[in-house]
Amino acid sequence: MAERIYQLPFAVDAGSIDVLGHVNNCEYLRWMEAAATAHAAQCGWSFDALRDAGRMWVARQHWVEYLRPAFEGDRLNLCTWVQSFRGSASLRRYALKRGSELLMIGATEWIFVDYARRRPVRIGADVAATFPIVAADDAELRSLGIDRPIRYAPSAWLLA
Repeated sequence: MAERIYQLPFAVDAGSIDVLGHVNNCEYLRWMEAAATAHAAQCGWSFDALRDAGRMWVARQHWVEYLRPAFEGDRLNLCTWVQSFRGSASLRRYALKRGSELLMIGATEWIFVDYARRRPVRIGADVAATFPIVAADDAELRSLGIDRPIRYAPSAWLLA
């Protein structure tokens, strides 16, 4: 059974650090993609499963709000969950914590595409049914201390 809120624990290595001595901004996107990919695989949709079905997820937009820096050696936990599906789009949310401290919140608007044609296709009921939906006001988000809204403007229809 897939976790509603997937958690990816990891430690920051030296390769993630920039000239300012903290985690480089690009690393956050890399971690977000890794967590989304792992959660999708847990839901039954690994890269191979998607390719075999002739489908793929591609990122349309990312939003990241950096709240506090992360440093080499930090032990972090990246949470991710799917907030909504609509048409060919999915809104996936993220929260990065160091212990109880919230470091980053973010979101990605993922688009479901036909693998061969590279064109958006509607997310089928078979796919949507395998991903738990976690509403923005879900009690579990509050209990994890990650219920903070992010400041962005996704496609308005995706939030409807």
